[in-house]
Amino acid sequence: MKTIFETSATNTGGRAGHVQSDNGVIDFDIRMPNSHGDQAPGTTNPEQLFAAAYSTCFAGAIQHVAKEQRVNALGDFQVTATISFNQDEEGFFLEAVLDTYLPTLSREVAEQLINSAHEICPYSKATRDNITVHLNLLEDEA
Repeated sequence: MKTIFETSATNTGGRAGHVQSDNGVIDFDIRMPNSHGDQAPGTTNPEQLFAAAYSTCFAGAIQHVAKEQRVNALGDFQVTATISFNQDEEGFFLEAVLDTYLPTLSREVAEQLINSAHEICPYSKATRDNITVHLNLLEDEA
């Protein structure tokens, strides 16, 4: 194993606390949204941070797979990760939806890239068999 890099963040106070990365770029108060989904201005929550990280990592995996498969025209693609914080009779759990928009690719090529990216993305690997992840290809309306 070769470590590419390491980073860290420290939380104090849990879900009503503060988080800061080792380089200070992440420096947020943490607050849970209210029952309407509203959040105090200037605050974040673990699910937003996870959504930001997962969407970015998955987009990078798409770029990597596209390069390996010589798909050169990704254009202005995007990945939106929606992370839901849920509760059932067994406790709390997460669920993820990855909406990917690849406007320059055919449906067949786009679906293949998304599925291949899901196989190599470190976040997809970390969540595999732990949380439900839905993969969606967004398309322009005809």
